[in-house]
Amino acid sequence: MGLLVMAILLSLLSKEVNLVLGDIGTATSYEPPYTPTKCNGNREDQFPPGNLFVAVSEGLWDNGAACGRRYRLRCLSGQNRPCKGGTVDVRVVDFCPKRPCPSNILMSKDAFAALSRSPNAKINIEFIQI
Repeated sequence: MGLLVMAILLSLLSKEVNLVLGDIGTATSYEPPYTPTKCNGNREDQFPPGNLFVAVSEGLWDNGAACGRRYRLRCLSGQNRPCKGGTVDVRVVDFCPKRPCPSNILMSKDAFAALSRSPNAKINIEFIQI
């Protein structure tokens, strides 16, 4: 095959394939009240600007070492095409308060709204620690 044909095929294929660089999981949103948290109790200064924070499930909790970790999240898919595109940077402030946890990451309403058009959706995400 000629180099031009290969280049065209690769270009077309790259538009169909999303490269994933981080871990894959699920995310849902959760409602206030957000305090007390497992990381910093009732301290209001634990919440980053814009309320871009999350609670994590057992697999990411790391016996509490997850407190303060920052992640970059990207919506990959979900029912009814909820993804807005782009990413959001969040900080871990809590352990998932529900048993069993409904997703790997529970996002504050504001953080979830940055990624998804559907506030009650369960979305598939890519996440990278930053």
